[in-house]
Amino acid sequence: MRSQLKVSGLWRYPVKSLRGTACERLAIGPRGPRSDREWMLVDSSGRFLTQRQQPRMALIDAALAVDELLLRAPGMAALSLPLQGSAGGTVAVTVWSDVCEGELVDGAADRWLSDFLGVECRLVRLPDAAVRQVDRQYAREGDQVGFADGFPLLLISQESLDGLNARLRTPVDMRRFRPNLVISGASPHAEDEWRRLRIGMLEFEVVKSCSRCPIPGIDPDSAARTPEVLQVLADYRRGDDNKVYFGQNLLHRGEGELHIGQAVEVLA
Repeated sequence: MRSQLKVSGLWRYPVKSLRGTACERLAIGPRGPRSDREWMLVDSSGRFLTQRQQPRMALIDAALAVDELLLRAPGMAALSLPLQGSAGGTVAVTVWSDVCEGELVDGAADRWLSDFLGVECRLVRLPDAAVRQVDRQYAREGDQVGFADGFPLLLISQESLDGLNARLRTPVDMRRFRPNLVISGASPHAEDEWRRLRIGMLEFEVVKSCSRCPIPGIDPDSAARTPEVLQVLADYRRGDDNKVYFGQNLLHRGEGELHIGQAVEVLA
């Protein structure tokens, strides 16, 4: 079975909680996938915003071009932004319990996003020199993450999603769960038992199961809340701590590139 494992999906999410982009290749840098959760929306107090509070964030496309970040949303003119912040200055921003520095991006982006969401917000970028340490309970000193909730990468097997869909009245796709790495060829939830992986020249540590928030219950095409997904997951994926788990958080060792079709080796 292990020799049949392969990379079947790669995703990057330039702006935290906005739509992601499926990739044929995904470069891995110090913080994980390059340009993944490099930008983030914050409220007037500097606290991060996600689909948990603002489901309409699911409708905003965020894509990277050679030298720009492109935002698109229904009923809005497309907005092109420089990859480096141009508004000048930084602000303190909060992701859960982490307080870090956010580079102001562009006043036009703030107005565009605020108009679409109907709430005052700002777009910030994690400066190149900033280091956000991964929780030392699971990571080594110096392990970094961007504006993702806590870890550089999220892994889900295709078979785990297939198992969920077999239980749902209306099947869902992988976008709801926002992984960076999708692996095919395993049994459902085999990733729960993995501890170390090798893909090409890169190794990964499987460090923590992913407890799910309400976001998988938001339709990525309409932003409507669809509670069946989380209700069904809770029937068979609830842990002893009463949290619902789906997928595994990873730490990477080294830098390099992943691509679709690569073989995946389970080391432990």
